[in-house]
Amino acid sequence: MDNKIRELRATRSMTQQELADAVFVSSRTIISLEKGQYNPSVLLAHKIACIFDLPIEEVFIFSADDEPESVAK
Repeated sequence: MDNKIRELRATRSMTQQELADAVFVSSRTIISLEKGQYNPSVLLAHKIACIFDLPIEEVFIFSADDEPESVAK
């Protein structure tokens, strides 16, 4: 799953640590999210979207490749 976290942070001059503190996770989690190495829980995705005053789908880009095989057709 792709996301716009890095770009959104940059527009607000926010560090990875500041975002991590705001959503109660480690900076390592934010780094992993930005690199696409980790898919957030719905709750974490919601918290991050709220920080940027955006809907989840404007922060996280979902694709058919992100769906489990049993759901994708």
